[in-house]
Order: sequence, then C-alpha cells, then structure tokens
Amino acid sequence: MPPNGYPWPIETTRLDNGLRVTVSQDRSAPVVAVNLWYDVGSRHEPHGCTGFAHLFEHLMFEGSVHVAKSEHMQLIQGAGGSLNATTNPDRTNYFETVPAEHLALALWLEADRMGGLVPALSQETLDNQREVVKNERRQRYENVPYGDAWLRLLPMLYPPGHPYHHATIGSMEDLNAADLATFKNFHETYYAPNNAVLTVVGDADPAEVFGLAEKFFGGLAPRPDIPAAPEGRQVVIAGGPARDRVAADVPAPRVYLAHRTYPFGTAEYDALTVLAVVLGSGRGSRLYQRLADGARLAQPDNIGAYGVDLAHGPAPLIVTATARPGVTAEQLEAGLVEVVDELASGGVTEAELDRARALLTTSWWRQLATFEGRADTLGRYAVQFGDPARAAERLPGWLSVTAERASGLAAELLRPIDRATLTYVPEAMA
Repeated sequence: MPPNGYPWPIETTRLDNGLRVTVSQDRSAPVVAVNLWYDVGSRHEPHGCTGFAHLFEHLMFEGSVHVAKSEHMQLIQGAGGSLNATTNPDRTNYFETVPAEHLALALWLEADRMGGLVPALSQETLDNQREVVKNERRQRYENVPYGDAWLRLLPMLYPPGHPYHHATIGSMEDLNAADLATFKNFHETYYAPNNAVLTVVGDADPAEVFGLAEKFFGGLAPRPDIPAAPEGRQVVIAGGPARDRVAADVPAPRVYLAHRTYPFGTAEYDALTVLAVVLGSGRGSRLYQRLADGARLAQPDNIGAYGVDLAHGPAPLIVTATARPGVTAEQLEAGLVEVVDELASGGVTEAELDRARALLTTSWWRQLATFEGRADTLGRYAVQFGDPARAAERLPGWLSVTAERASGLAAELLRPIDRATLTYVPEAMA
C-alpha cells in the first residue's frame, strides 16, 4: 500500500495579491497540467441570478484584453494541448494540459482573462453565450429522458434560500434577465487572484512556476471584499419526507431515493462514500445482487448509488434504478426501499467493506494516474480546505472506515423520514 494518498511532492506559495500557487513536480512525461480553481459556484448566486456562474464559464472563452474571441482555444490547441472548464455548486475551474515548453503560454492566457476580461466583454458576446447555455439546458436537462432529475431533486433536498436549492445550469427566466453590467460586476467580484488557486502538475520546476506566476499574475489587484456564500451547513426541512411523481416521455419507470448526509471532506462523508459503494457499485453491490440478479426488478445497466461531493452543506446520497419491462414504479420503489432499509437496520459486513475499500483504492489511483487528475485534486483541497496536501487524507480516510462506523452512519442517515423520493413513469402508465 502506498505511504499515503498522494505520494508526489507538493510545494506552495502565495503571491502578495493573494493568489495561491501549488506545484507538484513529476518528470515522468514532458507535459504540464495547469488548473485554476475559483471559489465561486452556483451556491454564491443570489435569488434571481441562477446560472450566472456557469454562464460566466462560457464567457471566459470569448476573449480578453490581449486575446481575441476563440483565440485562447486556438493557441492552446495549436501548441498541442487540450483545455476545458467546469462549474458546479462549489466552484468554477479552468484547465489546460500542454507540452512542458508551453507552460508560460498557458499561464499568460489564464492571467489575461483573470485580469482583462471585462473590457473585452460585449453585449453581443453575452447574448450569444446566453443562447448557448439555454440550448445546453434544453439538450442536457429538458429534452432527454430523466434529464431534469437533478433539477427536481435539489429543491426536495434543500429549502428555498439554501445555497444548494437550485441547479448550476440556472433557470431560463434568470438567464434571460441577465444584463451586461451584472456580468461585469460578477467578474470583478469573484475573478480575483485572492479568490483563486493556481495548480501546476508535471514536468515543471516549482521555482520556475512561482516565477511565471509572479510575472503574469502578480500585477493583478486583489478584491478585498469578496462576499461569502450563504451559510448552508444547517438544513431545516418541514413536513417530513418529500415525494415527486413525474409522468414524462421516458422509456421505463425510474426511481431516485435521496438523503442529505454530511459535507464532503468530513470523516462522516468518507464513511458515506463507503456505504454508497456497498449499496450500488458494480455487480457485487447489494442493489445489483438483489434487484438486478435476484428479484429482476431493475435493469442491470441502470442501477447505482453515489454521493455528490458538495463541501458546504449536507451532501446528498442518491440511490437510483430503472425498471425492467413489465415492472411498475411501485414495485421498483418497494425493492429499492427494502434494500436501503435493510442496510440501515442491519449494517454492512466485513466482506462488503473489504470490497468497497478495494474499489475505492482503485478509483483513487486511477484519478491520480494523470497529471490532470492530480492538478484538479490539489486545487480542490487548496480551495475548499486551505491545504492541497490534505488530498493525502482521502484514501486513508476511506480505508479507516470500520464496519461498525459505516453501519452506525447508515442507521443515522438512511431513515425514511428524511428521504426524498423522485419517480418517473412513462406517460402511457400515468
């Protein structure tokens, strides 16, 4: 077993303007992964501004002071690199992987759009990318079977006013209402060096990276009054378990069971992750053995359980299955509930725990096998917990979970009174 969950070197510094820089050198390939995490996601969005963080992710590729529209992508790809960005409730991140000799190019591009996007942002660009995001909402959420499940589950799990109440994609109404001045203010508020972490992993000397970071980012002014996101640790739900039944254009009934748990990064969430593997990861999981192989209620390829890694509130555990032909939604739900309730009342076995540890160990090292995976992981721990080296705690955290601890957590969290149930049925069966 490796000595810890991250056996590569980690060196850090902080520029005078607050930008945190992390470097993990690895000379095994002449490549570098650059990852920039901003501490802004949909949880920071006030009422009436949903979808702004994600729309801004799109705008960041539309040009800055010294880079023309689409040129960022052209320059990286022209240098033999790849790039992308993602937004979730907790953060927005931008990342490139390039040959090591193009490290300076990648850092200069990121610095230019951190400090110089607002002068290049136009109404035409905003209108264009607003339509792109609205199309994305239609294609990913509204016009695909079960696509709006996340949009429905979040309000069932988190009440109005909670930072996780709404999905990152935002609402059509809020996207339509957004104006140019609001987005310029959004950038000036959150896209500041003291609200970001720059991570570089690969064939790069830490001293060189720190010098380049100072050269390109050091002149950018910090933002002294970045507003905090609303507090999300406490969730008060009135009225008991939540239910929603949706008749839609879907091929078969599907059921989601969801429970609020503990924030990502806690020891409790580590144990919850183990429980999710026991419940729904692979052919050896309880759900698969009971509902796919045993009672044959669920489709083998559409069954599972997983935690959603949210760090600033009770993260959800989602259990889901899709019915086989001839199986009703009620039969499927009864089967899911039986398995979950048995786990809550009877706990996990040592054999299940050993299997979960093995699967999680493989998953962790697969994630860290690439420079990109390591850069993203270190950025996450630096932003969310203040120290990239805390990434080394995650695998030992999983491996230290005992059957007694996991069983106790199952009894605490998987109670029917705290459950949100979302059911889809084909329109013909409604």
